[in-house]
Amino acid sequence: MSETAVKAPGVPDASRWKALVFIALAQLMVVLDATIVNIALPSAQQDLGISDGNRQWVVTAYALAFGGLLLFGGRIADLWGRKRTFVLGLAGFAAASALGGAATNEAMMFGSRALQGVFGALLAPAALSLLAVMFTDAKERAKAFGIYGAIAGGGGAVGLILGGFLTEYLDWRWTFFVNIPFAVIAAAGAWFVIREPEGGRNRSPLDIPGVILSTLGLVALVYGFTRAESDGWSDSVTVAMFVASAVLLAAFVFVESRVKAPLLPLRVLTERNRGGVYLSLGLAIIAMFGLFLFLTYYLQVVKGYSPVRTGFAFLPMIAGMITGSTQIGTRLMTRVAPRLLMGPGFLVAAVGMLLLTQLEIGSSYAALLLPSMLLLGLGMGTAFMPAMSLSTQGVEPRDAGVASAMVNTSQQVGGAIGTALLNTIAASATTSYITDHIGSATSPSQQQLVQLEGLVQGYTSAIWFAVGILVLAAAIALTFVNAGRPNMGAAIGAGEGAEDEVPVPVVAH
Repeated sequence: MSETAVKAPGVPDASRWKALVFIALAQLMVVLDATIVNIALPSAQQDLGISDGNRQWVVTAYALAFGGLLLFGGRIADLWGRKRTFVLGLAGFAAASALGGAATNEAMMFGSRALQGVFGALLAPAALSLLAVMFTDAKERAKAFGIYGAIAGGGGAVGLILGGFLTEYLDWRWTFFVNIPFAVIAAAGAWFVIREPEGGRNRSPLDIPGVILSTLGLVALVYGFTRAESDGWSDSVTVAMFVASAVLLAAFVFVESRVKAPLLPLRVLTERNRGGVYLSLGLAIIAMFGLFLFLTYYLQVVKGYSPVRTGFAFLPMIAGMITGSTQIGTRLMTRVAPRLLMGPGFLVAAVGMLLLTQLEIGSSYAALLLPSMLLLGLGMGTAFMPAMSLSTQGVEPRDAGVASAMVNTSQQVGGAIGTALLNTIAASATTSYITDHIGSATSPSQQQLVQLEGLVQGYTSAIWFAVGILVLAAAIALTFVNAGRPNMGAAIGAGEGAEDEVPVPVVAH
């Protein structure tokens, strides 16, 4: 890296706010990609002749590579330098997106999605750890993480709108090509603007056994939940994946406790506040991912909305998230303990979710969906922002990448669990409702009504579970997270040799 790319420790980087623009742009691209492809999937499936049995691999290939390689990506960022890893991740993501947009068969499509996941796993931890090491003043950190948190939370819904527009008015291929300008602008901006602090590199040799065990363990876990969704929880491959994951991850923890330079230093996990953040954030994502899925289907299948109209229907949630993150979270983060934002935030989101348990076929958007989405967005935005900040709080700079990777890992695994678990609950509730009621439906129109009622019954049954999960996330945040109000000093450890210090807990991403 050039001399100009490094700044002295303890001196605020003059270009940090410009850098935030490019980091936020990259984060938006990664989050968009999680939902934008879902909207385009039916069109892409038809064009490329992908079978119903194989279509899940468009989503699964990305999730497996991204979720499985995140810890490795986080450590690469600590080793190589976060700026270099960030730019490489962007370049690779753009190339993989170009390959996906140009796909002529299913193998090319699946390969491009896996490659997007690989480069996303480099990009996401590098982006978050750059913020962690560049913004060390508590007040500035609150603002920076507020912006980042709003994008991380609201980007998925923006993806639904953009995906709807591109698919409806252009072509599904543009849901891939749209990543290229994002990546080029973010990479060019980052290369010229970002100056990484000195002393933040981790020069330790790479823990190869840790890389192999964590990657295989996480891939097995994510794939297990994906299989459960499509083939059932008792399927022999599903069970084998869960067993393999448990064995591999247990072996990973054992290895990490023994090796001199671990991939994931256990001190990152065992600190009470970070452990509470990873757990509560993962649970909240389980609830949110399932909800995105159900609301999309409810609006399109039950209410007959077009893809574009469905995307716009999610706007109140985006508005709520941005308000919760940048106005409530940012303003209060330096004044109150993080748990007093996270716990109530998750509970407000749970109230929004509770409203959705009243969904019926004829439910009014303005009377039911609008207020519930606003509450969900406000609650999640308020909670996410201090959670993200606290997750790298007090971490030595040399561990910032891997600590950031743990946030992304809890989100990825939470997303896989949420989709599989809540989908299974919804599907079984729908099946039993239809079985019980279809006999009394004599005409085709009555049978269709029973089918739709069954779908809504399934959604509301699963949403009840999501309410419970959010309440549990709030309880964990309120009991585990015991960091006090952030001090106004540095929010990150002092670099090499800092592991023996006991840092003052400060809210971080």
